[in-house]
Amino acid sequence: MSNVISFKKRVPDSIPDSDIDIFTAVDAAIRDLRDIACTCDDAVRGQVEECRRMLEQAFRAAVREA
Repeated sequence: MSNVISFKKRVPDSIPDSDIDIFTAVDAAIRDLRDIACTCDDAVRGQVEECRRMLEQAFRAAVREA
């Protein structure tokens, strides 16, 4: 069972060396996990799908708040 850690909300600082924002990174991770789930065994697939669903839920919540 996993633990979810809540972080304090704050205004994001500008990161000059970053070419990607957090929304883009999470979106890409969700797509990558979907692809990975197609190529692994059942035990790993369950873990990958759980992680993907968690990211999707967090992504949707963050988009609603933005």
